[in-house]
Amino acid sequence: MEQAKRWLARPENHAALDVKLPRGLDAASGNIFIPEDNPMTRAKIELGRQLYFDPRLSSDSSISCASCHAPEFGWAADTQFGVGVRDQTGNRNSPVSFNRILSKHQFHDGRAATLEEQAVGPIENPVEMASNHDDCVETLAAIPVYRTQFERIFPDGVTIDNVGKAIATFERAIVTGPAPYDYYVPLATFEKAFADDLEYLDEEPELAEQYNQLKAEAAKNPMTESSIRGMELSFGKANCAVCHAGANFTDEQFHNIGVGMDTDEPDLGRFVVTGEEQDRGAFKTPTMRNASESGPYMHDGSQKTLEEVVEWYDKGGHPNKWLSDKMKPLNLTDTEKADLVEFMVQGLTSDFPVIETGRLPADR
Repeated sequence: MEQAKRWLARPENHAALDVKLPRGLDAASGNIFIPEDNPMTRAKIELGRQLYFDPRLSSDSSISCASCHAPEFGWAADTQFGVGVRDQTGNRNSPVSFNRILSKHQFHDGRAATLEEQAVGPIENPVEMASNHDDCVETLAAIPVYRTQFERIFPDGVTIDNVGKAIATFERAIVTGPAPYDYYVPLATFEKAFADDLEYLDEEPELAEQYNQLKAEAAKNPMTESSIRGMELSFGKANCAVCHAGANFTDEQFHNIGVGMDTDEPDLGRFVVTGEEQDRGAFKTPTMRNASESGPYMHDGSQKTLEEVVEWYDKGGHPNKWLSDKMKPLNLTDTEKADLVEFMVQGLTSDFPVIETGRLPADR
């Protein structure tokens, strides 16, 4: 309690933060979504961190947000489906919880309009945490350190909406750091722009200094030749960038790529939310960043490896009436397939912020 009070007494911990994304990801800064009524502060991030890793939000104190979205598994889970209380499982794979600051709609089908809404959904899901919002609030309000933090951070104290706001704020702070790709591209862009003048850069000291810095940074964070070829394929023949677009390598849209559509009663995904015919079997495009750490893949966790994912796209998915027109057979060679995997594994993998998963408030 004394630690919490000292932390909460510092005015700087309650100041709204000016958010700056890491190198590479910062190209998507225009897509940052932070609700006006939920500005990011250090105190709120820390409260959200505690809640995210606290199993007491579940009915039997066995499941936390991190149970299905764990740092050690790329902020997802290594199981086909998320595992909830009493070892129950649903029918969908656990999506990653990083780079969510660039996203509005959440879940594979986008049924949550905000991260705040998504954060409290699993609490009352009977397969996940199997609790209810009233019990969750009662539990947290009975824990002195939690109650003290909520009352200092939010005018109305412990409410389920504020639980969602705190967890969402913490999740917005989980972002990928610069990957080798983020060092390679600025150098390649510079060299292309000044292709005819590189040997004369000494005459332009500022440009020469910029060039030397780009080369030094890229040398410390190199892409392999296979990874570079995979990157070029991703933006070219393999057609990945049509959906895996932008700095976060996702268009945040919903597409039917045929996964799970070969059964009598397929998961209809986005259609259940919108009722729009074109949304049948459509699911949200995941980011390619750090994909190597978050298998298995697809909304149903049906593909265990990135090699399987590449094979799926190479064949053009499973034909069905609602298959996206972006899905076409790619006719990739074995080498090209390996290069695509290398790009995801080597070129797009980076570090996450170091997160303390313990240090939670005592019951009394």
